[in-house]
Amino acid sequence: MNPTSRLHDEAVVELLREDPAFAAEYLAVALEEADEPGGQEALLRALRHVAEAQGMATIAKRAGLPRESLDKSLSAKGNPTLKTVLAVLNAAGLRLSVTRCGDHGAPA
Repeated sequence: MNPTSRLHDEAVVELLREDPAFAAEYLAVALEEADEPGGQEALLRALRHVAEAQGMATIAKRAGLPRESLDKSLSAKGNPTLKTVLAVLNAAGLRLSVTRCGDHGAPA
């Protein structure tokens, strides 16, 4: 990770610490953009930002995960299971929701 990216990450984590309610909106936007190029990586980074803002050790404990396992799952090369993602969201006081988008999948 380059230094500019690290500064951005630190700024986002600080913003999330200062305004915990912002986490839901931040993750919702990342989830909406997950099918864009680079979107899945951005969603994973956003989830990590939220966990860092609340404390990785705290989130790991609430999620019932080893701290090292959570850190690895939410790393740039991580590939967390749905179970892990849901546990982290729950530990952060958040919930995944689904909404209908546009006309995709609409009956003809």
